[in-house]
Amino acid sequence: MERVNRVALIGTGFVGSSYAFALLNQGIADELVMIDLNKDKSEGDAMDLNHGLAFAPSTKKIWYGDYSDCKMADIVVITAGANQKPGETRLDLVEKNTHIFKSIVGQVMDSGFDGIFIVATNPVDILTHMTWKFSGLPSHRVIGSGTILDTSRLRYSIGEYFEVDARNVHAYIMGEHGDSELPVWSHANVGGRSIYDRIKDNPEKYDKSDLEDLFIGVRDAAYHIIQRKGATYYGIAMGLVRLTKAILHNENSILTVSAYLQGQYDENDIYIGVPAVVNRSGVREVLELNLDEDEKAKFHHSANVLKESLHPVIQKVSSE
Repeated sequence: MERVNRVALIGTGFVGSSYAFALLNQGIADELVMIDLNKDKSEGDAMDLNHGLAFAPSTKKIWYGDYSDCKMADIVVITAGANQKPGETRLDLVEKNTHIFKSIVGQVMDSGFDGIFIVATNPVDILTHMTWKFSGLPSHRVIGSGTILDTSRLRYSIGEYFEVDARNVHAYIMGEHGDSELPVWSHANVGGRSIYDRIKDNPEKYDKSDLEDLFIGVRDAAYHIIQRKGATYYGIAMGLVRLTKAILHNENSILTVSAYLQGQYDENDIYIGVPAVVNRSGVREVLELNLDEDEKAKFHHSANVLKESLHPVIQKVSSE
């Protein structure tokens, strides 16, 4: 049989269905199987997507399936779980979604799956850690979407501020995908030039104090979107497709994903958003940026916030 790239999507809500639509439009995978407790919704999505194949960049096999279809999948993408409600933080979802994930990951592994997990459900750093624990797979093959969307939001905001294409902006958000995340201004640049230099060159137009407002807009973006439309899904769906492409095409791309740290940034045994090289094997390596002292302190604070939420979850799961 000819080898094909198969993606199994678990969860066809707002994020999952948007991911499937973006995946089809960008022609990334050869096969997409959609799995959800709501069989009618998943089957309807598969039918709807198939009806657009004549307009897609390449042909695809798309169907509604079950966990047995994960056996031959290269990637299992999990978007299932309880959604963040208005006024609720991502960390508030820990207990609800951990129990959901225990069941999901168990069924995936029972199929004989031996590929790469991509986790998008919030709180993504903690659920990525628990997916690794539940699956027993090597840590580099369990990846969370991390701060991939936050980083994209930052690049967009910097691009708007300096009036340049966001694709020519290089900047990172690191840490928890949540309220304790941090911008790495010391490594932010536009077209290879530090944003500090650009501000210094044109003090009449730009001011360093504006950067804090840019970051706050990025950090709180999800809350504003949820307030207006109930959920965020287009941006993260495109980020997940970008991550899927980096894996299936063996790109060795640098993306800010939730990766497992084993001494990097002086942190251990934690999944957290960091720049990492991603290829067909998963996370090839975590890039250690030379952070300034303020950034180091904020990163360790973010890691501690995650640990405080993670440890009780691990203890509870272990005792069950």
